Amino acid sequence: MKIIVCYKWVPDEQDIKIAADLKVDMSMAKWKISEYDKNAIEEAALQAENNAAEVTCLTFGTSKAKQSLKDALSRGPEKAYWVNDAKAENTDGFVTANILAAAIKKVGIPDLIFFGEGSEDSYGQQVGPRVAALLDIPALTFVTKTAVKDDAITTTRSIGNCTEDVTASFPAVVCMLPEINKPRIPSLKQVLKASKKPVEEIKLADLGLSDAELTVKNKVKSIQGFVMNRKNKLYQDGSSAEKVKALVSDLAKEGLA
Repeated sequence: MKIIVCYKWVPDEQDIKIAADLKVDMSMAKWKISEYDKNAIEEAALQAENNAAEVTCLTFGTSKAKQSLKDALSRGPEKAYWVNDAKAENTDGFVTANILAAAIKKVGIPDLIFFGEGSEDSYGQQVGPRVAALLDIPALTFVTKTAVKDDAITTTRSIGNCTEDVTASFPAVVCMLPEINKPRIPSLKQVLKASKKPVEEIKLADLGLSDAELTVKNKVKSIQGFVMNRKNKLYQDGSSAEKVKALVSDLAKEGLA
């Protein structure tokens, strides 16, 4: 069984600052593998341990994404593919899916393709299902449990207040929720071993995509922080009962009581 797990290299949201003019400052942000994608990598690693799966990882990113390869490989995959192009700086789910699908076709469609629920930065939840559509294979989303038997995967999907079990034959795309597992913290031995694992860089020009397939459908015009103005009203006059009555009255005026 072969698995390709896709992930995205994103800025750590804890390091993102909002400047006085409300502009978003990411100049000091460290980059990391999206937390949702760590669940996908972990699930692939578990399949490698329990079902002798051959796991590789795939990412589309700028030159910055090169830093992610060692981290990804330390979490279980035995090989990494990296589509390196500056277009990743300003892309959308449409273009990303086209590129990942083309890269998967180039290296060979595996039995399973794993994705996280969505990327931690834009959280569009589009890329996995789009890749499945482009490859004309089933997409299993909102997955909280997987079980592989023969040439099929059975998943438990969390949909609202209920769950459903869905089985799909290989090949298939699986998009999983964070509760599916707890991603491991790589040991020093795993980190050192990752340095020796193979990495293959793929040039965007080698994927044979048209200009239309590489043209974004959505463009971000601006990103700004916001200021939450609070009333900060103090109730100081009168007895405790009168203060409570005044508070309840004000809450009622705001439609909150």
